[in-house]
Amino acid sequence: MRKMRLVVRARLRAFRRAATEVGYTVLELTFAVSLAMVIGAAAVPRLLTSADEIRAAGAARYVATRLHGARLAAVARSAAVGWQFVGSPTGGYTFAPYQDGNGNGIRSRDIQDGIDPQVGPVERLSNQFPGVEFGALPGLPPIDPGGSPPGSDPIRLGTGSILTFTPTGTATAGTLYVLGRNRAQYAVRVLGETGRTRVLRFNPTTGQWGPA
Repeated sequence: MRKMRLVVRARLRAFRRAATEVGYTVLELTFAVSLAMVIGAAAVPRLLTSADEIRAAGAARYVATRLHGARLAAVARSAAVGWQFVGSPTGGYTFAPYQDGNGNGIRSRDIQDGIDPQVGPVERLSNQFPGVEFGALPGLPPIDPGGSPPGSDPIRLGTGSILTFTPTGTATAGTLYVLGRNRAQYAVRVLGETGRTRVLRFNPTTGQWGPA
């Protein structure tokens, strides 16, 4: 009988010790889960900012690639090829490529009259890169010292809205500003004499432009 009592007491002590150990394990697990949730919540804004930055950078490079394709097409077809940018009533811009049909360059009137045919689909940046549009941050400084800031017009092509590439390799000089969420600002510059493009990125910390 005494032996049985000793066995029971030993088992009770073992059970209490196991319960205590399990309790500590649950507390540790709860702490670990809570810590992971806090760290995860703090990391979400950074992840979102990185994703927005990647989309804006991708959109700017996409624009530069498409412009390069228009430049090559103009040389190959021996006819001017360019993009017309049209402001959308809901905000942002749509754009489409056209080819000179009568040898006098690409003009809005010739596009309306069907003389300069459309040679590609109408596109919009936000359709392929969510949250990205042609746009500029308020108070954005000029790219070149002493140059003109974009203001509220992200399509800087002089007084027009058509960017043309000629068969001789020249182009309409200008800058297209690309804006993503969380102040991700890029610009695609077109050099008039060569028709080449450059992608630039604005650093909000330094307030300066630099290569993307």
